[in-house]
Amino acid sequence: MTDPDPRGLIAEAYAIDDITEAQCRTIFLNWAVTAGDTGASAIQALLDRHTTPDHPMSRILREAAQTGVVPRRRGGRAARLDG
Repeated sequence: MTDPDPRGLIAEAYAIDDITEAQCRTIFLNWAVTAGDTGASAIQALLDRHTTPDHPMSRILREAAQTGVVPRRRGGRAARLDG
């Protein structure tokens, strides 16, 4: 498996002191848009790598792993239409 965090977004979130859950969610969404189809396995790899259970990013990653939903970017007409 390639590096699940090649741009270091998730790692950087763990390095920021006093980061909020809202900030982590924004960082996660930015990461997830570029993760593509490898999102689910990459999320588990990130949880295995970052073992700080009380960190806001860990909560976001666990939530994403449980729901199995990885956001995808929708461009053009699809982004403007519901459904």
